Amino acid sequence: MEYFRLSIWFVLIHTFSYIFAGALALKISKDIYESKDRLMDYVRDMSNPKEKSHVGKWFLPAQLLRGLLMSFILYPIIIPLGELSFGMSFLFFFGLVFIFTHIACAAPCSDNIEGFVYLKERYLNKTMFFKFQFEMIIYSSLFGLLVSLIIF
Repeated sequence: MEYFRLSIWFVLIHTFSYIFAGALALKISKDIYESKDRLMDYVRDMSNPKEKSHVGKWFLPAQLLRGLLMSFILYPIIIPLGELSFGMSFLFFFGLVFIFTHIACAAPCSDNIEGFVYLKERYLNKTMFFKFQFEMIIYSSLFGLLVSLIIF
């Protein structure tokens, strides 16, 4: 039962944190996601109704699945995680999502290590880099805080 509870809370917290951070970041990041001249022309154009519809249809199921998959990785260490202090728990979960799903992610993006190595120069933009860091710091902080308060 502990595993089921962990997964449910993990999915809910991930999804809420991701939506919250994304909504805040979108206020300063429209140049990344919208228009033909957007900085990330390899992602769907949110000003195109058909592409925006696709994102709208798949966004929630994708985040629920991501949260569930991430929760499975914690099953073998659920007991030691429960023994961490609040501060260590926060740092662990902040680092888990900020480092593993972002900075050290194996998929190249304009705001991570692999992107610096593999992306063409036109995708390595300081403005885009900092806008993504803002979003990921908000997401990671909120996620780490809520997981530490609610689950562990």
